[in-house]
Amino acid sequence: MPSIVSRRIAAMLLATVAVAPATAAPLDAQQTAQILKLAQAQAPAMDKAALAIWNFAEVGYQEQRSSALLQAQLKSSGFTVTPGVAGMPTAFVASYRNGDGPVIAILAEFDALPGLAQTADPVRTPIAGQRAGHGCGHNLFGAASAAAAIAVRNWMVAQGVKGEIRVYGTPAEEGGSGKVYLVRDGLFKDVDVTLHWHPGSTNDASQTSSLANISGKFRFHGVAAHAAAAPDRGRSALDGVQVMTTAVEFLREHVPDGTRIHYVITNGGKAPNVVPDFAELYLYVRHGDPQVVKDVWARVLKAAEGAAIATGTTTDHEITGGVYSLLPNETLMKAMDESLHAVPITPWSDGEQAFATKIAQGFAGKPAVLDATVIETATFRGTGGLSQGSTDVSDVSWTVPTVGLSTMTYVPGTPGHSWQATAAAGSPVGLKGARTAAETLALTAGRLLVDRDLVAAAKQEFQKARGDDFVYKAMVGDRKPPLDYRKDSAGSE
Repeated sequence: MPSIVSRRIAAMLLATVAVAPATAAPLDAQQTAQILKLAQAQAPAMDKAALAIWNFAEVGYQEQRSSALLQAQLKSSGFTVTPGVAGMPTAFVASYRNGDGPVIAILAEFDALPGLAQTADPVRTPIAGQRAGHGCGHNLFGAASAAAAIAVRNWMVAQGVKGEIRVYGTPAEEGGSGKVYLVRDGLFKDVDVTLHWHPGSTNDASQTSSLANISGKFRFHGVAAHAAAAPDRGRSALDGVQVMTTAVEFLREHVPDGTRIHYVITNGGKAPNVVPDFAELYLYVRHGDPQVVKDVWARVLKAAEGAAIATGTTTDHEITGGVYSLLPNETLMKAMDESLHAVPITPWSDGEQAFATKIAQGFAGKPAVLDATVIETATFRGTGGLSQGSTDVSDVSWTVPTVGLSTMTYVPGTPGHSWQATAAAGSPVGLKGARTAAETLALTAGRLLVDRDLVAAAKQEFQKARGDDFVYKAMVGDRKPPLDYRKDSAGSE
């Protein structure tokens, strides 16, 4: 991480105006048609995989069936698959190489979120007995990325295209920072460009930064006692948590603008008449600047220490995740946007339109424009417009030129991490948006394999934005992947 944060930001802003456009032409009409045909041929298998992963609904680092499904699909399609990389049993790298040439990576996610089990219906209908759901659409993410890579591999074989296409199976994006461990272990060091996508409410190749974050669990230890007969003999761990959260609330007034702090109490005791001897708080700190996140996190640690002193308890903490802010790339944005415009987006059917209309009725404000074929104008926002989310794709973007897009897999107006998002991710609306993503990724990867000038221009911009003195240091430090960070919240352990 740069020692002077302002220099990093200035470099990113400079890159938005100082980079020459790529000089080579995009794929010609024949190449575009070939890749699209091959990508479209993957649609049935992609749909099947996406729905299977949606039904598995496995949370971070527990995605055994989801990961195995994608690995098997890629292996049967001619990829060499290496499972269990970077100390994560559900992570993998799948590769097809055809001689010397660019190495193009496509990221694949597949973890679900606790508490968002929902049928694929446009009304709130929880699935009984299921504790998680794909409220961020990662079932679509993983399946479409794999489909795109298979299509590109088949095109490379048919046309004798040189280079390498890889799929990185990345677990636990939702708070587990899976990609961080892949980056930290050097698994992207020979990649030329990395592509990704994300389910969304629009078709859009715009690029912006994101919020860096650190997340962790604060555990308080006290002394159990009868809450009525001997309260003086107890020391409540829950009191420790509550005093800490009070201190954090007062801290909010004295942190830099744009800081986000949010938390849940994951364990507050078991019975009101027992003074809790254990309690746990799960907390995030976010900001667009990684250094601000680190500084605020240090103050949160002090709040925990003070709470323990005040309540006669002890405390310890575990950092469970930590990611950089995203480093966007304008050169690659333009290429991705050209690919998106080359994809023939199919309008929603009458049934899909009815599904979307039903969900949209529950949104406040002006009704959304329910048209799956609209493509937003690609805008390079750099650091000028932060996404209010965080992603471990960010760490990849500081290691290799990286670009992504969103496609309309949700009904416009859908909030992320909601039952509406889960429903759409398991519906034909979600599958149709995933096909748009797979075709766009395939076209972009194909162009990068044959357009050396584009790759060179992307790298030039990347280096200017990152700075010559940049040295990657993971926000999670040297800890091992937190394979049990979803314990209890998923109800499976």
